[in-house]
Amino acid sequence: MDSLPALPRTPTIQAPPRAYPAPAPVPTQQGPFGLRFDFNEGCRIALPRGEGEWHVVLRDTATGNILFETRLEQGFVVSSKRYFVPFRIEVAQNGAQVFAHDLDCRDREVHIAFPVGTLGDVIGWLPYAARFQAERGCRLTCSMAANLIPLFADAYPHIAFVTQDAVETGRFYATYHLGLFFDDENRHWQPCDFRLVGLHRTAGYILGVDPTEAPPRIAATDEKRPIAEPYVCIAVQSSAQAKIWSNPEGWHAVVRFLQDAGYRVVCIDQKRVGGSGLVWTHIPHGAEDRTGDVPLLERAHLLRHAAFFVGLSSGLAWLAWAVGTPVVMISGFTHPTNEFFTPHRVINYHACNSCWNDPRARFDHKDFLWCPRQAGTERQFECTRLITAGQVTGAIARIPGFARHDTTTSRQEKKGSTR
Repeated sequence: MDSLPALPRTPTIQAPPRAYPAPAPVPTQQGPFGLRFDFNEGCRIALPRGEGEWHVVLRDTATGNILFETRLEQGFVVSSKRYFVPFRIEVAQNGAQVFAHDLDCRDREVHIAFPVGTLGDVIGWLPYAARFQAERGCRLTCSMAANLIPLFADAYPHIAFVTQDAVETGRFYATYHLGLFFDDENRHWQPCDFRLVGLHRTAGYILGVDPTEAPPRIAATDEKRPIAEPYVCIAVQSSAQAKIWSNPEGWHAVVRFLQDAGYRVVCIDQKRVGGSGLVWTHIPHGAEDRTGDVPLLERAHLLRHAAFFVGLSSGLAWLAWAVGTPVVMISGFTHPTNEFFTPHRVINYHACNSCWNDPRARFDHKDFLWCPRQAGTERQFECTRLITAGQVTGAIARIPGFARHDTTTSRQEKKGSTR
């Protein structure tokens, strides 16, 4: 039989951005008569020229549907669906079945690829990867950005965490990509539009596990409080203006409210100032500056001991949720179903809202001032501009355990060092 050439990418399937490691060029599993197969970026079968025509059938064993059927003398078959499907491969030659295989990840090497450059998404998706490993009984490798691995490695000893450049694609039986596939109209990479099911729950659907939300485990941190006095963590920066609280008096009023209640207010953004062009957001006046490129485990330690967190729909909110800290989330551009549930969610439904979850409003990552419905009008960014400080302080006041502390010590003494 002829040797197999490298497996080409099917041109009719929208490819994910190559922020993910490419699969092995040739399917990794050996079948009879020189055929090869695997489930890396879909069900892949490579068929050499043999003694007759091949007849290939792909089935979904859960639904009973035939997904694809073809006859060929030599070539490749690649499924259009790249998320988890319980595939069954049937191959016949000259009218006789020569190979049948049901996808079974138990005791096999599986790779789940996470994108780099994002924090909240990975925190939201990790529990579904862990659920997949537990249910399928596979030997799971998760690839992700190096700075995120310390958050999870010790908490999930049965999962291997590696950076993308350390992925050995040739040893995997199956690979699945977790991501937000905005333009996947034919549902090649996700069975449900993430804007419908929620940013984190989409991973459950992609991996074929229960999509019920649950926070991930985060590696243990020092039990000693980093700040002796009662304190609150805040974060005001984000990657797009639509995510930022645009009420000009909002943060000033919230910081004052918290300080009057006796809390130290600690800003844990990566940057003191963020923005683009003529629009910039600064650390709120009166907040203690703990910004900077700090290891995420240190951020987790600070959040774990905070009374609560006040912030946006951003990665630090997801990290606070993961360590069990109450989260006051201020967001108008997303619908509350988009993120994890918090009883302290703040949104103003009288304003334009939830454009992120509207498939007609395609998010533009390159446009910092993206506002798909109201751009260029006096209503631009009203989704958060019309969220008042009173709404936020009201949500804070309803947090169980919120209390006004002794304020006889001056604010300056309470602040102490900013570092």
